[in-house]
Amino acid sequence: MTQSPGALFERLLDLMHRLRGPAGCPWDREQTPTSLKPYLVEEAYEVIEAIEAGEAGALREELGDLLLQILFHTEIAAEQGEFAMTDVLAGLVDKLVSRHPHVFGDATARTAGDVALQWEAIKQRAAAAQGRPRSLIDGVPRALPALLRAQRIQSKAARVNFDWPDARAAWAKVEEEVQEAGAALAEGQPERVQEELGDVLFSLVNVARLSALDAEDVLQRAIEKFRRRFTTMESALSARGKSVTSVSTEELEQSWEAVKAQEPSR
Repeated sequence: MTQSPGALFERLLDLMHRLRGPAGCPWDREQTPTSLKPYLVEEAYEVIEAIEAGEAGALREELGDLLLQILFHTEIAAEQGEFAMTDVLAGLVDKLVSRHPHVFGDATARTAGDVALQWEAIKQRAAAAQGRPRSLIDGVPRALPALLRAQRIQSKAARVNFDWPDARAAWAKVEEEVQEAGAALAEGQPERVQEELGDVLFSLVNVARLSALDAEDVLQRAIEKFRRRFTTMESALSARGKSVTSVSTEELEQSWEAVKAQEPSR
């Protein structure tokens, strides 16, 4: 007989409690929120990889691994008397209901954009009630990858039309920033080069976003393309009894171009 999600979740809580208990696992008992941070990030990225691979079985498994991290952190918090899983779940229920008044209340939201603006208004009211100012672009974690963080912040600003009209207009800004970066390089000013290159990257994210592309995914694809071409070049040289460390720069360039030429045209 198939167990209900609730029963399985209760069993997971019991298992986690036992693993952290006196007769549990030595490794599990030693963990802290700080020591678990790398695993939390790693598991989240493995979920993303499973999504990109389109493998349902892998996604199911990786979601379970990510859930384990949530159980882990909550169990540690419960041990320290900070909060328990019931508090986490109750808080999530309240948040889902309060942030969807167009579903659970009398508000109206016809588009995803309407929902985003409504969410921001709700957050602003909550911050005001707590006596703390909240910027429109708050709420984007600093720990996010830089390209993703830039895109999220730009998207928030765009909700109030603080944005370029289209990708072409944003590209003109990229060209301007590239020129400024080039001037900084020519002048040999490291601090200015750093600033101008940052502006170039930030501007490129605008172009990706306005082209309905994910900047982080765009760069990841470019990285994978480079990795694929480089390893293919290594294999080709190895087949000729050579290596990337033994050939000249000119031969490396020729081998690289040969690899590119062999790829199917897009």
